Amino acid sequence: MLLAETQLVTPRRRTQPAPFAVPDSPAQWHRVLTLLADISLFVGTRAVWAQAATHRLAVAAVISVCYASILACGVLALTVRRARSLARLDLCVLVTAVTLTLCAWTVLHGGSDEADLTTQAARELVMGRPVYGQPWPWLFGHGVALTPTVTGGYDFTYGYPPLAPLLTAPLLWLGHGGAPATAVSTAALVTGTVTLWRMLPAPWRSAATMACLGFGFLPTYGRLGYPAILALALLIPVVVRWPRIGAGGRLGAAGVARAACLGAACAAQQLPWFVAPFLLAGIYAVRRGELGARGAASVVLRVAGVAATVWLLLNTYFIVSEPRPWFTGIALPLTQGAVLHGQGLVGVSLYFTNGSDRLDWHSRASLLLAAALTALFVMFVRRLGPAATVLPWLAFYLATRSQDGYYLMMTPLWLAAAITAPASEFATAWQPRPRPLSGPHRRPARAAATLLLLSPALTSAALAVTGTPPLRMQVTSVHRPSAGTVSLLALRVTNTSDRALSPHFTLTAGQGMDPYWAITRGPATLPAHTTARYDLVPPAGRYRVPRPGTRIRLRAFTASPQTLSSTDVQAAVERAGRAVRPLPG
Repeated sequence: MLLAETQLVTPRRRTQPAPFAVPDSPAQWHRVLTLLADISLFVGTRAVWAQAATHRLAVAAVISVCYASILACGVLALTVRRARSLARLDLCVLVTAVTLTLCAWTVLHGGSDEADLTTQAARELVMGRPVYGQPWPWLFGHGVALTPTVTGGYDFTYGYPPLAPLLTAPLLWLGHGGAPATAVSTAALVTGTVTLWRMLPAPWRSAATMACLGFGFLPTYGRLGYPAILALALLIPVVVRWPRIGAGGRLGAAGVARAACLGAACAAQQLPWFVAPFLLAGIYAVRRGELGARGAASVVLRVAGVAATVWLLLNTYFIVSEPRPWFTGIALPLTQGAVLHGQGLVGVSLYFTNGSDRLDWHSRASLLLAAALTALFVMFVRRLGPAATVLPWLAFYLATRSQDGYYLMMTPLWLAAAITAPASEFATAWQPRPRPLSGPHRRPARAAATLLLLSPALTSAALAVTGTPPLRMQVTSVHRPSAGTVSLLALRVTNTSDRALSPHFTLTAGQGMDPYWAITRGPATLPAHTTARYDLVPPAGRYRVPRPGTRIRLRAFTASPQTLSSTDVQAAVERAGRAVRPLPG
């Protein structure tokens, strides 16, 4: 008996805190999270300080003070003894991050092509001119990136919903270039960060600082004036605790506000269009498990109705004044036919093979995968519910434009869902279960259903990357007027396909896409199974040969059907760099 009592009592004694322990001492993981957020502020700060020190000494001085703050916060994160003190330190890290973001904007606010287009759209709006379908070629060049299309031209028009220009219009006094648009996106990022920080549980708040303002990733996109940053800021209050929207069948003021933010986000950029179906489907599943089918439908219809109303209000002026250009403009990223670019599956055709005659299947694969993921999300919402803010971006990996920015700019939503929408929120969510998926052989049946839903997208992707280049190209001569430059390429091009093709040529070194070369000799349309000679002239009159060893590829795009043909011309161009060849005639 005494032995039994000893065995029961001894473990309790071992779990008693040491005499020197602080009652509300913060958890070690909270300290580490604060420290990581603090460390993330170092990334990119030196480059901003170096530029500020040359012509904005006051900004450089503020950045130097931020350095001191980072160092002090690093020490305190490991030494403070009370959870409340560490929470206050999280606020100090946030203030330091916001200060560094604003300092960086004061030094680097020139923006990008996105910022220039948004600012120009705001100017046209203020002057009462049309915004959509209007080419503004003077905005590009001189370091501003172009968006080449498979038709051999470039897209010079504004192709986003109108919220960003509406918010930029009052800030046009900030100056020329894209500065007004970068001010809007940077302010939106800061506001979204503070909102996320405030809405998260206290120990997790430094994660918001790190994900939104740390490492320099999102602040860079903000300074480039991307409308997607504005959309991100509006989605943050929607995503935090999103499975609780409409709990008990009531939206309330908070639910209405979050639905309005969803509509405004969809009026800022197209990326929210892809996440909205997952959120609405998830809300329906969770509410149906609580309220039944009719109650869940009522909640979702009210959320969608508020969001649609806000979206329509923000678009009304453009729907009335320029309906056709407006519709074409907001759908432009889906229809413009921009050339392949990104880090997704398109890299196979761009870098690992010589092209494909089935590039259109990339877009089909992307749409089919988006539909399949939505269906899988509905079928397995209890398992996939926590990933609602991540699943939509998988479809972009198969698209013709699969840039990493599409994923990176929405990563704070991943964090918000991971912390505030765990799997426990979906434990009672409704899942459709037809008889084959709920019988005794449900596991193999569900695996088969998953494969069946994904197979069209996977098949389309396989068709896209296994296509063959329709044009066979051979460099016959390279002419250069001076050392290290090329002024003309002569090609022999054979159309091996069964259709007439209209090729557009460019020379690229590494990744990316350089401007198209002009065709001075050769047919605009090459009939099927024929060969012709083409003479190509670089857009600036001369092409500067990159350093030896750089992979140089000649690419030919066609629009209908959408194809890519490539060949390596590094050897031919470098030989021209060693021996001057006279121009013909």
